[in-house]
Amino acid sequence: MSVLSQFYAGDIVALARLISHVENRGEETNRILAEIYPKTGKALSIGVTGPPGAGKSTLVDKLCAMFVADRKTVGVIAVDPTSPFTGGALLGDRIRMQDLAGNKDVFIRSMASRGSTGGLAVATSEVIKLLDAFGKDIILVETVGVGQVELDVAEACDITIVVLVPESGDSVQALKAGLMEIADIFCVNKADRDGANRVVSELNMILDIKRDRTKKELCVLPVQAVNNIGVDALYQKIKSEADILKSGDNFEAHRKKKIRYDIVKTIENRMRDFLKNDIIPEEKMGEYVDEIYKGEGNPYDLALSIVDSLK
Repeated sequence: MSVLSQFYAGDIVALARLISHVENRGEETNRILAEIYPKTGKALSIGVTGPPGAGKSTLVDKLCAMFVADRKTVGVIAVDPTSPFTGGALLGDRIRMQDLAGNKDVFIRSMASRGSTGGLAVATSEVIKLLDAFGKDIILVETVGVGQVELDVAEACDITIVVLVPESGDSVQALKAGLMEIADIFCVNKADRDGANRVVSELNMILDIKRDRTKKELCVLPVQAVNNIGVDALYQKIKSEADILKSGDNFEAHRKKKIRYDIVKTIENRMRDFLKNDIIPEEKMGEYVDEIYKGEGNPYDLALSIVDSLK
């Protein structure tokens, strides 16, 4: 059997192999994604984002357990930051989610961000497609937690949860970070700590402006993920948001938005590969750097000439 045939037969090893192939931008990546695309669009993808230390992994673990108890199959994508010095990543979320790692209904995949600045690994949206086509009902995506540029998750996922803690700082600063614009649900974790009620109140005041503009019922939920307090309310809110997505014109508009994202992101990824491998491979880049270092030209005219040569 081919790997794709094994994948369609529900072989978890085949799923892992295809994810690795897509992550590494293998030669068959386009063909694989085109093959599985008609089988996508059924899973609900949920992005969980927020600053480092907000307890995102614990929250994802608790939500995952609730979905499993509700007889749903779950895929978890946990994106860890890649070191700019060694190129390595800890990929430790399987350790944090030990209770679920061995569950047959749960598939956990840690991914390195590999220098991506949007909180997601470059291949995250494509791995979501693979998990969707594999038959997972729910896909939970935990992002790096880089803050102000962590906006890709809202485009890649159906529902976005922003997790903050009392120590996150001034709520107005959180608003300026851009996270406030992308969320469907706001969650103040570690709500037993001092200042939690103040953060909830401030967020609600800020969100009143967005509620008036978008007519969306944006909620701020206090949660203690480690003690499993308030997680059920969050779980019910996720289900409510999912129902809204499926209703009336919302489904068509959301589906078209996701298709637009897939087109743009695929072009960006392919152009990045084309630029790196064909237009200015490392050897050629070294020559350009040496020339400019010797005073022969400048980076700006060189870059424009390369772009013009592609027209």
